[in-house]
Parts: sequence; structure tokens; C-alpha cells
Amino acid sequence: MKVLVPVKRVIDYNVKARVKADQSGVDLANVKMSMNPFCEIAVEEAVRLREKGVVSEIVAISIGPIQAQETLRTALAMGADRAILIQSDQDLEPLAVAKVLQAVIAEEKPELVLMGKQAIDGDNNAVGQMLAALLGWPQATFASAVEIAGGKAKVTREVDGGLQTLEVTLPAVVTADLRLNEPRYASLPNIMKAKKKVLDVKDVASLGVDTVPRLKVMKVTEPPKRAGGIKVESAADLVMKLKNEAGVL
Repeated sequence: MKVLVPVKRVIDYNVKARVKADQSGVDLANVKMSMNPFCEIAVEEAVRLREKGVVSEIVAISIGPIQAQETLRTALAMGADRAILIQSDQDLEPLAVAKVLQAVIAEEKPELVLMGKQAIDGDNNAVGQMLAALLGWPQATFASAVEIAGGKAKVTREVDGGLQTLEVTLPAVVTADLRLNEPRYASLPNIMKAKKKVLDVKDVASLGVDTVPRLKVMKVTEPPKRAGGIKVESAADLVMKLKNEAGVL
């Protein structure tokens, strides 16, 4: 079974994002970039499924600038077999990303798309659902456990009331949640091997997909700085401040 794993290049989660002076977006100059954490979890799960003998080929794909090759090399070092970069200097919206993935899936014909539930830069949590709708495939989101057998995927997902278990017929789209697994570190030998694995680069225009933006960012601002805490003399003072000043009671 072939698995397609989309991965995204984002600001490293340990780095504090800075807003540009003109408030047009987030400043990416001289900022450490890495693979989106949820995408790492998806790659790890695909590798584990292959180790179980369920998956025969893992194809990693990224949509972004030429520098995204580094992100794909990380996926290859973790265990992906080959990679595809759809080069685009424009930060595509979720619907455009889903359309690009749809075009690639038509060529690759995977039986499972395993991807992170969201990227930590835009936090849209939309591509997986949009992709499933465009493909007409069943979807299982926020997966905390995945089992593949008999042409079906049994997915345990986290919901507000606890856990929900779904069974979807392949091909399907599954999005990974935080507790699905803990990604492995790529070993030095695997990092060296990744340099020799196939990484195809295609221009987004060659796919014939409409990627015209439909949204316009008006302004990006940092959240307000938190004020320092205060000490109260008694429980009665605390209740009074919570009620009259904070307005939470």
C-alpha cells in the first residue's frame, strides 16, 4: 500500500514569531524553520505502518519554496522512500493546497493520505477536510491511534467527550493528532542516506491548478502583553476583584 504524507515547512516551534514592522505578516528573515510538528507525527506513523508490513511505499510531499527541500530531506531521513516538492514562492491558502494535493494524488494514486491535523503557522485545520471533500474519500480527523487491515482503517480520534472510534474504507484521508505517537530522531546514517533518495521538484504552475488567493490579510498584530499579577489581602478581596474587575463571576 502506498501512503502520501504531506509535510510543511514552518517556523520552528521553539522560536518566538515576530510581526513585520508594517504589520503585513510574520517576519521570516533569519528565522529557524523546521517541519511542522503534526507533520512529523504523520511521517512517524507512516513509517511505523511500514514496519508492521502494512505499507510498502511512503511518499512525502511539500508545497513551498525551494528551501522546503530541507524539510523533505528530514522526512526522508525519518524513513520516507521518496519525496516531491511542488515549488511555490506564494504561501497558498488551504483550498489551493488541497487542490494541489488532489492533482498529485491523481498521478501517484496512493491508498492513504496521512497528514498532520494542522500547521502551527496558520492553525487553519482545514486542508485534510477539504482534500477529502475534493477527492470524495472518507476522512478520519484528529487520530490518536490508527490500525490498517482488510482494506479499511480503524481510527481512534479524540473528541470533547472522550474517544471515538471510526472505521473508514480505503482510500481515505487521516489527519494526525498530538498523541498519535512520538516521532523518532533521524540517525546520522539515515540522514546521509536521505541525500541519495529521490526528490522530484515540480513547479506549481505545471499542475494546472487554480491557486489564486481568495483571502486578503488586512493586518497582523502581536497579542497584547500580559499585565503583572497582584496580591490580595483576603479571599473576599479576591472574589470582589474577580467579580467587579475581571468580570468572571
